Amino acid sequence: MNHHDIQLDKYGRLKHFLTIDGLDRSLLLDILNHAESFAGVGERAVKKVPLLRGKTIANLFFEPSTRTRTTFELAAKRLSADIINLNIASSATRKGESLLDTLRTLEAMHCDMFVVRHANSGAAHFIASQVAPHVSVINAGDGSHSHPTQAMLDMFTIRMHKKDFSSLRVAIVGDILHSRVARSEIHALSTLGVSEVRVIGPRTLIPKDIHTLGVHVFYDLIAGLEDVDVIVTLRLQRERMRSALLPSEQEYFNLYGLTETKLAAAKPDVIVMHPGPINRGVEIDSHVADGKRSVILQQVSHGIAVRMAIMAMTLGNLAESKPKESDAHSN
Repeated sequence: MNHHDIQLDKYGRLKHFLTIDGLDRSLLLDILNHAESFAGVGERAVKKVPLLRGKTIANLFFEPSTRTRTTFELAAKRLSADIINLNIASSATRKGESLLDTLRTLEAMHCDMFVVRHANSGAAHFIASQVAPHVSVINAGDGSHSHPTQAMLDMFTIRMHKKDFSSLRVAIVGDILHSRVARSEIHALSTLGVSEVRVIGPRTLIPKDIHTLGVHVFYDLIAGLEDVDVIVTLRLQRERMRSALLPSEQEYFNLYGLTETKLAAAKPDVIVMHPGPINRGVEIDSHVADGKRSVILQQVSHGIAVRMAIMAMTLGNLAESKPKESDAHSN
């Protein structure tokens, strides 16, 4: 089944949110515009809107991620939904209960949405293809494949600072090979029409076929950062260090770690982003992470508004601008 077909209903509206790949620009802009309307909710005395009152959302985390799970939970609560957190590693699947049995049990409890985090690429798509017709699925990160809500909160953060995507040069730095964030960001940035996407990292951590996504590859950090408007530094997973793909954390930091000195190659008003959690002194220096160019904490708070928008859109509780007929059936 084509991912694109499964994500949209027959009117071209979001039914599931599994991948950015295949979604058109108008839909991504809808998400950003709805998120903007939710961005102020966290500032209110009562941090709630009644849009999803009576809906039940299940967080299905087959691999741990405190930050992502917490922001989904807060987003659901701010929409007045009920939320249940299932840490599946420690629940039924350990006893041999199959994934589909777990889903059927939750459907019998009248859940309306599953937010799925899984170590296997394609898990969220599989679940979306199996759920009852009234259930929506959001991919909260699957394997090294896709992390679409992270990409959208990053797009929202970029838009807050840079307004217009078309003139931007964006550099993504680090372990592109294993990064679900990088893949989702490249699709989102291309769809939103930025002028250039660069990926920067050691040869061992850049996929051989990355050129097919229309990006420019740099193995040298300073050259890659020249004149960029936005830098996304990726988290370097410690296990990559041990797998001989990299010599040492110190050497990685010397070559690819973002420092004030290296930042000077980029534009003076560059913004620095990181999906978190940060390894200080590995992919980024503390002075940069906490400095005036960093928007890392804003990404976290924007994440709540963006996830609210996606939840409300997929559960059909927001009037969206329907894509034109031609868009709905393209690719």
